[in-house]
Amino acid sequence: MEQRDVLVVLFDGVQALDVSGPVEVFHGAALGAPGAYRIRTASLDGAPVRTTSGLTLVPDLTLAAAGAPDTLLVPGGQGTRTPDSRLVDWLRDHAHLARRKVSVCSGALLLAEAGLLDGRRATTHWMLCDTLAERFPAVRVEPEPIYVRDGDLATSAGVTAGIDLALALVEEDHGRDLALTVARHLVVFLRRPGNQNQFSAQLAAQTAQRRPLRDVQQWITENPAADLCVDALADRAGLSPRHFARAFRDEVGMTPGRYVDRVRLEAARRCLEDTVDGIEQVSRRCGYGTPEAMRRAFLKVLGASPAEYRRRFRPAGAAPQPA
Repeated sequence: MEQRDVLVVLFDGVQALDVSGPVEVFHGAALGAPGAYRIRTASLDGAPVRTTSGLTLVPDLTLAAAGAPDTLLVPGGQGTRTPDSRLVDWLRDHAHLARRKVSVCSGALLLAEAGLLDGRRATTHWMLCDTLAERFPAVRVEPEPIYVRDGDLATSAGVTAGIDLALALVEEDHGRDLALTVARHLVVFLRRPGNQNQFSAQLAAQTAQRRPLRDVQQWITENPAADLCVDALADRAGLSPRHFARAFRDEVGMTPGRYVDRVRLEAARRCLEDTVDGIEQVSRRCGYGTPEAMRRAFLKVLGASPAEYRRRFRPAGAAPQPA
């Protein structure tokens, strides 16, 4: 088995979980398949660094002595907001030596600062996507996926997305069985699709200012199988359909139809993850009416059918469902 060298960049203000999450994945793979990975950490001068939470991490070596790793992993943290110019210079001069470059959370800001994301597709934590796009207009920012692969570049959203991405890399390097073994050991999913949304429908949308609209938002969430057409929702809010549609869009940040689509998809995902109910039953319960309608929605947003999604998230003991 080919050993792959993983180098994790450390700096003051790094997010500890951005480091430990992927490292635990690669370490677990190395335990399951001895020789699969060699994991090293490095800082500019080899000195210990202090994380955002106050923990101290002691690197293995200096970046100057690191050589050319197979995988260069750049975590995020407060230290990415005003990075050390020497670190940016090192990334600009040496990152190309790695077979693939990986960032977790705001680590994408460091890669962008070094010019490594120009013309490339990338993501970061949802709270920083606008910042990434505004500061680095040459980057093609995709705010919704939990991670984005673009050739030899892989960027991920927040902490747990770094674990998802690391599992995907293990699967790519050494096969699904090893990645599944690691996922089971860490008690995490293998694996969330990379294009799965970073946040729920409720987090993705704004909360309406007016009480009737807030009540409608809550009612949609609690009743995804109800008649959720604009006329019905407007009647519940005590507004005309035209007034309701305009007010909802202005206050929530998306149309009623889009909000309903997101809520139904999220409800269906939860049912597939948490229950053993059949696909047809889930489609009815979540407002799709037919399995085919739900299938089209899943393929459009997640790139996977409900059956494939369930195979990735199926509760223990649940039988596979037909596509």
